[in-house]
Amino acid sequence: MLGILIVDNDNELREMIGAALVVRRFAVMEAKNGREAIANFKPLVIDAVITDIIMPEADGLEVIMKLKKLKPELKIIAMSGGGKVSPHTYLELAKKFGADVTLTKPFMTDSLVSTVERLLGTGKYRKTPQTV
Repeated sequence: MLGILIVDNDNELREMIGAALVVRRFAVMEAKNGREAIANFKPLVIDAVITDIIMPEADGLEVIMKLKKLKPELKIIAMSGGGKVSPHTYLELAKKFGADVTLTKPFMTDSLVSTVERLLGTGKYRKTPQTV
């Protein structure tokens, strides 16, 4: 079973993404901020990370940089709804720091799940129409 780490300070969003991935038979771990994600990262268990960019206690850019150093082949999906600037600005930086894919919030859960499956080569994509 492939492991996915979801990093976001929004509890409801983490739970919604996690539920959609568990249904697809992924092992899901969660972190409420970047510091927690970095401290609890398990390279042998986690195959992909889905991280928000704007978070307290270590942002998503720091998560991307540090986890890519620990596991260069790690697949990373960065997501952002913006902040003081456009979400595209943050997501462009995330790509430069090592994110494989970027998503602007809000997005459809099925889009995220299909992206995870494509990145990890599982091919189990089925639609779950929920916007997150």
